[in-house]
Amino acid sequence: MEQKVILIIIGMSVVTYLPRILPMVLLSKVNLPPLFLKWLQFIPVAVLSALLAPAILAPQGELSIGLDNNAFIASIPCFFVAIKTKNLFLTVMVGILAMFLLQNL
Repeated sequence: MEQKVILIIIGMSVVTYLPRILPMVLLSKVNLPPLFLKWLQFIPVAVLSALLAPAILAPQGELSIGLDNNAFIASIPCFFVAIKTKNLFLTVMVGILAMFLLQNL
């Protein structure tokens, strides 16, 4: 391999891992306030919601809340299963099954 390619790979590795490792190393020695730790627990849910909401509510780029939007219809049983069971695997399985049924019936 060319030296330039190897340097690019090393540089990309540093740029990728430094922002992940640096906060972990620095914050591991600090006692964070309980309120901040509670706030951090909501970040995965917020990110997941930000990724899923456009895909469910606007699959073609326009808001579509109706019977013609299979993703929206399939998300309804997923929502109830997620609230009732709090089981990610079961929620995903219900979503896959719901989309399969909607697309094939």
